[in-house]
Amino acid sequence: QVHLVESGGGLVQAGGSLRLSCSASGRTFSSYAMGWFRQAPGKEREFVAAISWTGGPTYYANSVKGRFTIFRDNAKSTVFLQMNSLKPEDTAVYYCAADLRGGGSSLLATRGTYDYWGQGTQVTVSS
Repeated sequence: QVHLVESGGGLVQAGGSLRLSCSASGRTFSSYAMGWFRQAPGKEREFVAAISWTGGPTYYANSVKGRFTIFRDNAKSTVFLQMNSLKPEDTAVYYCAADLRGGGSSLLATRGTYDYWGQGTQVTVSS
């Protein structure tokens, strides 16, 4: 069992920055990959970024590449999403998720890969 809690969302102007945090408890944090997804009103939940259990390989959706950075602190059981140059289209509820089964990097962009999800944190970018 893994419990995930996101924080750091809020309202920001276009071009601004936010850092989201996801704190994990339960299973050994350093043993599983983590991902961030987002869901805008009326849209499907979509992949944003993922990071391997080592913190080495990272993966990004094309829409956020170069603007967002995912990183993790295994000692603090926390994964972060640094979001820069925010755009109104980044407005969504952001969710972190844990992949305990370790299906491989090719699956990290897929929602069904993840076993546990946080409750989400709202990010609103005004124009």
